[in-house]
Amino acid sequence: MQYKLRYGRGLLEVSVPDDVQVTCLRKPPMPLLSDERAAVLDAFARPVDSPGLAQLARGAQSACIAICDITRPVPNQLFLRPMIETMLAAGMPASKITVLVATGLHRPNEGAELEELLGDPWVQQTVAVENHFARDDAQHVHLGTTSTRGTVVRIDRRFVEADLRIATGLVEPHFMAGYSGGRKVIAPGLAHAETITTFHSSRFMADPAAANCNFVGNPLHEEQMQIIEMLGGALALNTVIDEERRLAFVNFGEIAASHMQAVDFTREYCELPVAQQFKTVVTCAAGYPLDKTYYQTIKGMVGAIEILAPGGDLIIASECSEGMGSEEFVHSQQRLVEAGTHDFLQ
Repeated sequence: MQYKLRYGRGLLEVSVPDDVQVTCLRKPPMPLLSDERAAVLDAFARPVDSPGLAQLARGAQSACIAICDITRPVPNQLFLRPMIETMLAAGMPASKITVLVATGLHRPNEGAELEELLGDPWVQQTVAVENHFARDDAQHVHLGTTSTRGTVVRIDRRFVEADLRIATGLVEPHFMAGYSGGRKVIAPGLAHAETITTFHSSRFMADPAAANCNFVGNPLHEEQMQIIEMLGGALALNTVIDEERRLAFVNFGEIAASHMQAVDFTREYCELPVAQQFKTVVTCAAGYPLDKTYYQTIKGMVGAIEILAPGGDLIIASECSEGMGSEEFVHSQQRLVEAGTHDFLQ
């Protein structure tokens, strides 16, 4: 029997002997949007708990559009230009619009990589496109500390000070935040290194509620929602794509309400009941750009571990074309090896 797994920009063929009993698990096919551009424009005109984008732009002096970095397969080519064109048509000057790459602690996206990320050269030719630098103290505004867990909150000044703050992204299960997108694009995406490393600390990672597809009692999600309140609110454009990276869902509006609507759609296709655990699980990290680093690869392991029998073998295909990941992650793994799991989590 032959199976194909996404690996880098291609596919990896896996051969399984005919006498091996195989259970193939995959999410059901999503209904696709027949006219993607029309769906995007409709989202701007019929927002969730918010005025339409054109109306918002007419009453604003500036806008900052946060986009995920190259490690996420967000279909920026489908919505960035229509979003900017809508703002320009409403009277906002191009000089007052900034597209900000939410790098978190990742490296900046530049050159050909940035062109690929944006998906349309018109964007760079029309408005400012800049990277977030998490270690640049001067680029961040200190918003205070969260009331529940005392997280120091520092967010990119360009986003904080914009009249229109728009987070754009992809909504899918996330191994710590429950689901990606929405508030996560802002924190950790546009947060200072101090805030990000707090989110990635053992205090959050060891909490069993910080898990795939879960918001209830999830400490990371709760902190992120409080940060949105401290920020004074924001807007979001949310997308959902299928296995072939085709658009299945898009909406726009108030960040919390629109994100939850996207999550509700995604749940129907990404949460599958599995009746048993398996001695061997073979999976992948979903290919480029999700398998660029070992850190990103971990996300592909988390769901698979839930159906892995104790003492079983997990095999994951991942290109890891850029190695381990950020410097902070490499150091954390070194500490884990040196200290052991118990002491590392203290």
